[in-house]
Amino acid sequence: MFKLQQKRKEEDEKKAAQPSLDKQMSIRSRFLTQEISDLNTLLPETCSLRFQDVNDLRKFELIVTPNEGHWKGGKFVFEVSVPIEYNIKPPSVLCKTRLWHPNIMEDGKICLSILREQTVDGTGWLPTRSLKDVVWGLNSLFTDLLNFDDPLNIEAAEQYVRDQYEFDRKVREYVRKYAS
Repeated sequence: MFKLQQKRKEEDEKKAAQPSLDKQMSIRSRFLTQEISDLNTLLPETCSLRFQDVNDLRKFELIVTPNEGHWKGGKFVFEVSVPIEYNIKPPSVLCKTRLWHPNIMEDGKICLSILREQTVDGTGWLPTRSLKDVVWGLNSLFTDLLNFDDPLNIEAAEQYVRDQYEFDRKVREYVRKYAS
């Protein structure tokens, strides 16, 4: 009898704690909903969003279509996954389009400091950052944030330094094959 009463008490305590968790999730969901709504009005002209499931705001695709630079004319798709712990943790992003880029690996891994949870220089993810910062950062990888000095794809960066003509040729080839 004592064990049954103890078990019921524990279950009641769990139920009592549950609404605060639900409330926290609800607040995070409302925050994300508002941020996505704002993001749609703040997108760079070269970007668009696509949701596979309009009821799931935690997974979407960002499409970047650069209108200048090496990757001009390409269509690059990034898969964005927003964790439950967002905005404490950054979204995870993977480039679904194969490309030749010093800061993006051919398998889709991306070097963008704000996507890192921890950084030595303090430029990583902070709770004050938003999806807008991520979108603008990804878009900028095709223009002003292009970094040949601290690359993820070392081979692409070395090729650019060694032979810019050959780098441009390979970029155009990848755009034609994978990003049209």
